[in-house]
Amino acid sequence: MPGEITQELYGKTLKDGKDVNRYSLKNSSGSLVVRILDYGALISEIHVPDRNGKLADITPGFDNFADYESRNPYFGVINGRVAARTAGGQFTLDEKTYKLPQNWGQHSLHGGILGFNKRLWSGKVEGDKLVLKYVSADGEEGYPGELTTTVSYRVTDENELIIEYEATTTKPTPVNLTNHAFFNLAGHEAETMDDHLLTVPADTFLPQDDDYVPTGEIKQVEGTLWDLRKPVLLGERLLQVPGGKGINENYCLPPNDAGKLQLAAKFEHPPSGRYMECLTTEPGMQVYTGYYLDVQQGKGGAAYKRFGAIVLEAQHYPDSVHRPSFPNTIVRPGETYRQTTIYQFGVA
Repeated sequence: MPGEITQELYGKTLKDGKDVNRYSLKNSSGSLVVRILDYGALISEIHVPDRNGKLADITPGFDNFADYESRNPYFGVINGRVAARTAGGQFTLDEKTYKLPQNWGQHSLHGGILGFNKRLWSGKVEGDKLVLKYVSADGEEGYPGELTTTVSYRVTDENELIIEYEATTTKPTPVNLTNHAFFNLAGHEAETMDDHLLTVPADTFLPQDDDYVPTGEIKQVEGTLWDLRKPVLLGERLLQVPGGKGINENYCLPPNDAGKLQLAAKFEHPPSGRYMECLTTEPGMQVYTGYYLDVQQGKGGAAYKRFGAIVLEAQHYPDSVHRPSFPNTIVRPGETYRQTTIYQFGVA
């Protein structure tokens, strides 16, 4: 028995009154329900069962579109055209320098002021997939080339949320797409994730400066607090990190043949039995434990506080456009950017 995808009007944009739709994706057993908006191509809800079969929504968000439009700290969105920080808010490509919005100090963050997270995508249902499309104009947020991006979402009876990305361009341009959903497996309203376990099977990570921009070095995790190769209890590890800012690191996953999925992270909540595995074709896993999270009146009146949820972003390395030694993020005409990331949910 196949699952189902339904569509409903969710709101209208404040500036131009355009319709915003919400899609509900449910597998055949109802053990995975995901809701997605065509604004920002964002994930607004993820409902999964605990060991007793009780469903809970495990991703923070808002109850109405107005809040997503006015005060969303990247809950569930697609970040692009380039996720993470681009140092200095500029880059040089083929001997031409491009200026980007500086929306994180002197740097550009997550595609700029009006990145993909604040754009209305076109949506359609194709079989068991929701396919969302956005055409980014040549010069939008300073980036060269018209970039056509599609992101598809699909849920399976194995309780997988499968996200597939494709992008093509009319001019050479950097592309680094990811989803920025937050997770707390105790439920979105839980105030901490101290009782969660985290594993990231990476031997190396990227040291960075105080603005979270990589220095260019690739360092072994061995002997550091960033070593997550075995499960760590977040409540203990976050207390140990100097400066009190938690984890906001890019992990370098093992070398991977093109198109092959590999485990990038496992997140577990022993009290409920829920766990989540992230598999991806990407070379990097950005782990962010929500230091800057501070939202009053989220879904159901929940308050989302510092270290109350985690982001596990499968992506290329940050600031790759300035680091030729990092995996390439430049897409050229005639090429197609592709990425697949799977969040698989289960019960221990």
